[in-house]
Amino acid sequence: MKLKAGILGATGMVGQRFIQLLEEHPWFEIGALMASSRSAGKMYKEVAKWYLKEGIPKGISEMIVEEIDKKVIEKFDLDLVFSAIPSDIAREIEGSFALEIPVFSNTATYRMDDDVPLIIPEVNPEHLSLIKKQKEKRGWDGFIVTNPNCTTIGLVIPLKPIVDKFGIEWVNVATMQALSGAGYDGVPSMAILDNVIPFIRNEEEKVEVETAKILGSVNKTADFDIFASCNRVNVRDGHTESVFVKTEEDFDVEDLKERFRKFRGEPQELKLPTAPDRPIVVMEKEDRPQPIFDRDLGNGMSVSVGRIRRKKSQLLKFTCLSHNTIRGAAGASVLNAELAYKKKLF
Repeated sequence: MKLKAGILGATGMVGQRFIQLLEEHPWFEIGALMASSRSAGKMYKEVAKWYLKEGIPKGISEMIVEEIDKKVIEKFDLDLVFSAIPSDIAREIEGSFALEIPVFSNTATYRMDDDVPLIIPEVNPEHLSLIKKQKEKRGWDGFIVTNPNCTTIGLVIPLKPIVDKFGIEWVNVATMQALSGAGYDGVPSMAILDNVIPFIRNEEEKVEVETAKILGSVNKTADFDIFASCNRVNVRDGHTESVFVKTEEDFDVEDLKERFRKFRGEPQELKLPTAPDRPIVVMEKEDRPQPIFDRDLGNGMSVSVGRIRRKKSQLLKFTCLSHNTIRGAAGASVLNAELAYKKKLF
């Protein structure tokens, strides 16, 4: 029997990705769709501005949307929830659900709390040990597990094999981020046409602090510097990042490419349903990766890495690309839930 999952913020862009990923999931099924009071009591197809090219899945369009309230847990006998609600309302709402059941959150609110796991399953699955501390400290029967910012995920996955083998002194990243990262109505068309916007509120700070938490130990953040410059560009989906890394030890480019190709983690070992066979796909063409061609690799869960260059001793340059609403959002939360479930944490 499948576990019943609720979706908080089901009508938004990330909520739609949750629906898409869970509709035929082998372990989880959608038990309830939740949104604001404006949408509550209406059929999903009436209130969701559906933006995915695949239509609303059969069986979802006529589901009645519930108002976000922990009473929904008992009403629909939910086993877990996925959250895609705004950060400014998430602390109280996600906490109320975590009193009773696990919450897998795509929201920033709890990410940097010292008892909340900030997880990329291929990178730091051991951080799930924080769940025990969290439940004891807060008195919850459930718990909260967060996934990082969409930009952070695409950066950290290729950094993991680098830091493990060569060490890192510092990282400098310049991002070119897709419009979908701001939500359907997030960037006015006249603001982005013929333009690049070199500012995304709070984004650079998130990339810097989240990367340090994920690549550190359970009790200590990584001790190298991370510098981020984030830009919004006229691309629908897929965040592209130009990355510069000063390593502690020198490296060989071909050896590093092979380490990228062979990189695997617990999701691949455990054969989790949403895990890509190859978390990192190495691109050999000099003009790749590109969003239009490469964002959907691994069903949107792989990170493409190309233009891998050794500038000089210990100085690495590469370009990476990830799908920001799949690997960078809903897919990340679903993979976190799969890992926690497989480890019998709920």
